[in-house]
Amino acid sequence: MSLEKLRNIGIIAHIDAGKTTTTERILYYTGKIHRMGEVDLGSAQMDWMTQEQERGITITSAATTCRWRDHTINIIDTPGHVDFTAEVERALRVLDGSIVVFCAVAGVQPQSEKVWRQADQYHVPRIVFINKIDRIVANPNTSLEEIERKLNARPLPIQMPVGLESDFLGVVDLLTMRLVAWRDDEGDDPDYGDIPESVIDEARRWRESLAEILSDEDDRIMELFLDGQEVPVHLMQEAIRKGTLRRSFYPVVFGSALKKKGIQPLLEAVVDYLPSPRDLPPVVGVWAGKREERALSEEDAFCSLLFKIMAFSGRPNLFYLRVYSGRAKLGDKIFNSRTGRTERVMKVLRMHANRREEVKEMAAGDIVALVGIKDARTGDTFCDPGHLISLEELFFPEPVIFVSIEPKSAKDQDRMMEVLTLLAEEDPTFGVRIDDETGQVILSGMGELHLEVLVERLFSDFKVQGRVGRPQVSFRETVTKSATVQELFSREIAGKEHEASVTLSIEPKPGGGKVQFVNRCPDGKIPPEFLSCIERSVYEASTSGAKAGYPVIDVEVILVDGVYHPEKASETAFSAAASGALTKCLRDGAPVLLEPVMAVEVETPDDYTGEVVGSLTVRRATIAGVRRQGQIEVVKAKVPLSEMFGYTTSLRSVTQGRGTFTMELSEYRRVEG
Repeated sequence: MSLEKLRNIGIIAHIDAGKTTTTERILYYTGKIHRMGEVDLGSAQMDWMTQEQERGITITSAATTCRWRDHTINIIDTPGHVDFTAEVERALRVLDGSIVVFCAVAGVQPQSEKVWRQADQYHVPRIVFINKIDRIVANPNTSLEEIERKLNARPLPIQMPVGLESDFLGVVDLLTMRLVAWRDDEGDDPDYGDIPESVIDEARRWRESLAEILSDEDDRIMELFLDGQEVPVHLMQEAIRKGTLRRSFYPVVFGSALKKKGIQPLLEAVVDYLPSPRDLPPVVGVWAGKREERALSEEDAFCSLLFKIMAFSGRPNLFYLRVYSGRAKLGDKIFNSRTGRTERVMKVLRMHANRREEVKEMAAGDIVALVGIKDARTGDTFCDPGHLISLEELFFPEPVIFVSIEPKSAKDQDRMMEVLTLLAEEDPTFGVRIDDETGQVILSGMGELHLEVLVERLFSDFKVQGRVGRPQVSFRETVTKSATVQELFSREIAGKEHEASVTLSIEPKPGGGKVQFVNRCPDGKIPPEFLSCIERSVYEASTSGAKAGYPVIDVEVILVDGVYHPEKASETAFSAAASGALTKCLRDGAPVLLEPVMAVEVETPDDYTGEVVGSLTVRRATIAGVRRQGQIEVVKAKVPLSEMFGYTTSLRSVTQGRGTFTMELSEYRRVEG
């Protein structure tokens, strides 16, 4: 396979914008599947989990491969619900380009903004697909304006929709100035013809705007444009591709995935404008303190990133890899740069959702799954044992909600912990711990739905019986004043004297996030080999605050001084002194409790706006504003997470089932009283 003819893309959007429906249509028209599934009927092939089919939403990202115009397209269909944002994060980390789906009625929605920012973080070129043009009150122009205003991005329409709502006929291809029309709801063979007289003037204005934007990208187009001459199609295509790769703008196409309109031109845009691995710079990592690079080619040494683990009941885990360079075949050894272990390639699978196809090797550009890896976690680098490199690991947000769980009987205890450990390996935003005081097993996650799905998998997929407690808020702690403590540790352990003294200072740092450690100890007071264990002990001790035992945030811990006894010094002594000093600093720093506050957006028909505002106000909400969007009103608010439990039921009640909401962590706020 030629790397120039490979596209690794993701499909990302707000929940219900039409990602999975779009993917199903792509798979059908590329010949990958012979019957289109429907999300509402639970028959979409990419939503293969029972929980996805029952809820009608995507929960886990699914990978597949198809072909169009002699190109291979690897696709990852991602979730749209904010609780599963980690799935989007790790997909974007390994993809070369993406399709962002927007609803022509709702425009840029909260999770649309979130995934767009995630794509910005990983410098991913994008194509925009404005979906649901056939829906009542569809307004693609509003969507274009919101992309520019809310996302600070430059949309580049390369099509113009012809007709809206039930009159949606097709699109004008602004490069060729031809009408692409779908005369029925089958969408198999679009008709290419002349532009209707009624819209020809508008189409010319859209094309002139397109040429004007492209003239900034290509001097040849600028000359032709200024001279009033026709710009050749091939020049426009070259400029669009160049600008897309630079992320100067984002090509926009229109359609209705549900009605099977607009999919073929979308595929053409993927092939023409999104990058191949050859278009991207080398991946960068480190080894032994030195910068390392790998060119995205089969000729360089093998290098890959483990971006996803999938756990199953009674079957081996799947380890999803993005191969950046080189190749590895069955039986080859690959090196895990985090663990220092060498693994053997036992089985390589090309995935279509949950269906597997065995292949004999993996090479640069591939997205595959391995079976038989003994020790790995999400974010690990696997490379050639003779050419070592460690790529940057993935970052995931911390969980904000937890529940307690206990086995139904004693015989379920070991099995439950075994399965929970498996699920935690699969999902980096899912935490499992045992409470030291109560002995309870505590599960933490990104939201009620996230934990609900994981517990359901535990019970139904893995057949573990148990009881779940009420969801609880994961509070945080901080200090409100400075404090300095000197702590001396001196004790005989196993017949040997251990002694060390550490002086720590703590400072409030509002908005600082996790604990920040700063070393200001005079040179020579503490040998370098003991500084790392002091820092490690500070971070470990900060996981339990002095107020109620919650993790500490928004503080700076400063190592001020220390006393080193050559004959009695040890890592044990310095660790214990640092831990004791921080505990006392936290106690002396006037500790306070912080609660997570969520940014909430509720979409409701305007008939129920008053009831929605009222339902939020009684939950201690601060209403930030109400925005009209067609016949829908969007209420924005900040609400303590503790008040949002059960809000799904409440919202359904006050809006007769027609309201929806999203929320994500905004900040931590001091708990009064």
